[in-house]
Amino acid sequence: MKKKVILILIVILVSMVVLPNRVIAAPVMQENTSFETPQKEKFLDKVRNTVLNRNYKGFNTQPHEWYYMNKGKSEEQGPPKETSDYVPKYNCYYIGDSSKKIIYLTFDEGYEKGYTPKILDVLKKHNAKAAFFVVKPYIESSPEIVKRMEREGHYVCNHTVNHKSMPSIYDEQKFKSELDGVEKEYKKVTGKEMPKYFRPPMGKYSELSLYYTKKLGYKTIFWSFAYGDWETGNQPSKTEAKKKILSRTHNGTVLLLHAVSKTNADVLDELLTQWEKEGYKIGTLDELVKFKQ
Repeated sequence: MKKKVILILIVILVSMVVLPNRVIAAPVMQENTSFETPQKEKFLDKVRNTVLNRNYKGFNTQPHEWYYMNKGKSEEQGPPKETSDYVPKYNCYYIGDSSKKIIYLTFDEGYEKGYTPKILDVLKKHNAKAAFFVVKPYIESSPEIVKRMEREGHYVCNHTVNHKSMPSIYDEQKFKSELDGVEKEYKKVTGKEMPKYFRPPMGKYSELSLYYTKKLGYKTIFWSFAYGDWETGNQPSKTEAKKKILSRTHNGTVLLLHAVSKTNADVLDELLTQWEKEGYKIGTLDELVKFKQ
């Protein structure tokens, strides 16, 4: 009997840790169940199959982290091979037209470090429009900056309320609330509807999370360039940042930058100047989506 209780507890604990937000029913324990082989192995197989089941409502729940296959300037970048089918199926975008010198600037905004006003000044100087993916606390703490973004023609887009890993949320209403909360706060501050573009926190996604996102009317924006710019205490030098960004800029690049980066704020003017010299134009998310349709 002691073994039975221990096994039940193991099933419950594993289900709580491995599959948050999902209810798993433990197998019913019969009083005469024998845990000798082969009955024991059959029971353990059932437990393993239940815990490792990656299907919910017919959608794969295996979590993934977005990455891109950077091939330099000459070749088109590739999406993750294991989820490449998800990109067209669930309205995901990560690159524009590889035959045209158009690139797309996007910034993730988890909190304000004091550099966004400078970034906006530089964008205004170059008449460039960017997309800022914001969480709800950012809108609450920096409403004037958000209003300025909208007023100057930038896209202020959804990055969730709490910056959670969205593949961990199985419940559709909980998932929806993470996006709805940002929309409502944005409208409260600006009086405008938020553009229906979404960036998953930390680039984490699953087929289920992409399905929910599409069902809510959103398009998921990934990227074809990113670098280690988010650690405020370990910033790359301007020289290092310029070299890395410019050497990996390609036709159709969707750049992911973080606005908490002092280096990004300091180097943006030089980047835009160089891109202009090379004949690049800064496109909008609407233009990115229109090209892919």
